[in-house]
Formats: sequence, structure tokens, C-alpha cells
Amino acid sequence: MVTSSDFSGLLNRRFLQNLLPVPATNQLQIGHRVPDFELLDMISGQPIRLSSYRGDRPVVLALTRIFTEKQYCPFCYPHIKALNDNYEAFVRRGTEILMITSTDENQSRMIARDLGLKMPLLSDSTCGIFRVYNLGQALGAPLPGQFLLDKRGVLQYKHLFSFFDHNASIETLLTAVDQLKP
Repeated sequence: MVTSSDFSGLLNRRFLQNLLPVPATNQLQIGHRVPDFELLDMISGQPIRLSSYRGDRPVVLALTRIFTEKQYCPFCYPHIKALNDNYEAFVRRGTEILMITSTDENQSRMIARDLGLKMPLLSDSTCGIFRVYNLGQALGAPLPGQFLLDKRGVLQYKHLFSFFDHNASIETLLTAVDQLKP
């Protein structure tokens, strides 16, 4: 449940480490593989390795800003809801969405439950993946970004946060998926 006045749990180590603004310096290139990772899925309780999707299906990586289980980024919350509401449209296209948050495992489990998430929600409480992908940070959390990988694990589309264009729209992501070569 989203509230606007409960800031408990907001001031933590992750918040302080991500407080100062750092712009995205992402250098990942279209046509190249992105760094692999393994994170725990808060819905299934199983570890998910990105490279396990190679040769199987395309993947949308949606790295998102959630401050605590009660405090969401005002730009990312509608994006999270839209991805969840349209999850089946991606699945029908043979594509998986992996949502990654920097909240800890307990907060992430509450978020998955409270939002009724259908897609995997991966907890990156150390912000390691956000840093490897050089997404930047501001005001207590890493910045969001979306990446589309084809079946071979090769980057075909990326969107980095800016104040003018926060997150890639569902339509943009679905169009990018539809343009993948079989």
C-alpha cells in the first residue's frame, strides 16, 4: 500500500550511500551483451541468473526506484504498475520482465505482495547491479533504467532516467520487443 506520510525505514545505509546526485554514465552499447548477474526473486524465492535466459527468450530488465515498502518514487510507481498491468502482453510476445529494486529482501517481499506483482521482483539491496550498469543515483536511491535483451542476451534497446523522460513507456517497450528479429 502506498502512503505519503510514513517515512519509517527511509533513513538507512542504502539511502545515505545514494543521497548525493550522480548522473548515469551507462556505457552499455546496443549490439553487445550486458553484465550478467544473479539475484533472488522475491516472488518465487529462487535465484535468477540473467544468462539463463540466453537462447530461450528476450528479457526486459526494469531497474526501478523504490525507497521503502511504503515510499515509492513518484515517477517509478506508475511505471511499476503499468509493467505489472501489461505483463501478459510481454509474455504473449515470449518476453520476460525482470524488475530489479534496491530495497532489501523483506521490503521487496512486502512490495511484491502489496502490489500483486506477476513478474519476478529481484532484490539488489547492495545496489551492485545498479552500479555495474552505471545508472547513477539521487535522493537516496539509484536511478531507474530499462534494457531490452534479445534471445542471445544482446542489448537491443536501453532507456536511462532523465527528468524529462523518466521511464520508457509500455508502448515503447512493446514496440522494441516487436522489432526483435526472430
